[in-house]
Amino acid sequence: MSAVALPPLHDLLATARVVALPLVTRFRGIDVREALLLEGPEGWTEFSPFAEYDDDEAATWLAAAIDFGWNPTPAAHRDRIPVNATVPAVDADEVPAVLERFPGCRTAKVKVAASDRPLEQDVARVRAVRAAMGPEGRIRVDANGGWNIDEAEHAIHALAPFDLEYVEQPCASVGELAEIRTRTKYMGIPIAADESVRRAGDPLAVAAAGAADLLVVKAAPLGGIRRALDIVERAGLPIVVSSALDTSVGLAMGAHLAAAVPVLVYDCGLGTASLLAADVAGEPLRPSGGAIEVRRVEPHSELLDRYAADGDRTAWWIARLERCHGVLAGETA
Repeated sequence: MSAVALPPLHDLLATARVVALPLVTRFRGIDVREALLLEGPEGWTEFSPFAEYDDDEAATWLAAAIDFGWNPTPAAHRDRIPVNATVPAVDADEVPAVLERFPGCRTAKVKVAASDRPLEQDVARVRAVRAAMGPEGRIRVDANGGWNIDEAEHAIHALAPFDLEYVEQPCASVGELAEIRTRTKYMGIPIAADESVRRAGDPLAVAAAGAADLLVVKAAPLGGIRRALDIVERAGLPIVVSSALDTSVGLAMGAHLAAAVPVLVYDCGLGTASLLAADVAGEPLRPSGGAIEVRRVEPHSELLDRYAADGDRTAWWIARLERCHGVLAGETA
């Protein structure tokens, strides 16, 4: 998966540091984001697949980490990346405080379809974002595949009055995305695919099926910057480069991917360091003037110590790293 030869396991273990960073607001069902950081010849990199992912899926994230830490980054077309604010599934009255953490952002991505939140709360949350951002702000919603086709159609109708930029992954499967895109096409609200790209056996299937108007692309789940760029080129659709609640080290990988994309129409989902109550860098990659810089990030030793995961969690991540290295070694044997 990586363009560089697989480094020996002992080289990875020599610099591995596991951190546990608290979140400002509960997001994606977690209050603490764990990540394993590594230092390669090109700089620091991140391995942080979510805990529920199996080793085969997580190994793709390790390939991405190795690609970023052991390979030079591709040529950049830009040195700053416009980013969106990310609004978790919070109550409507919490929206202004969330948006304040994303200074200058002209776009907001709003989480919807949480299993413990009815549609009425989604509508109230999006209404609050529109009120805070005004008529010129851009609003996209992300359902993470949480609706069936009928639920998605009903929800899109309910949210359409707030002038949506697009709806991200309203349904789980490629077939469902194609159906909801057909049903709502007359409304003029584009459908974006995320999980149907990054968690698919064939990340190009959604484009081939005509099931989305744009793709959400993340470097780590796709095996690294180069593989993601290949998918972007072959898919032939507009893209949004996004993140997976990374530390600033991981966000740097996403920023370099966004910088290498020839045409970037949409604001990117790379401002999520603002959802962290702590980070590993003295100067984290947080939005300023609605954008983040394209640069590598070196973690601060004092912060690595302060937010080090406990012994049990560190051992869990090291064991996972070893298993995933074994998966990659088997693929390259």
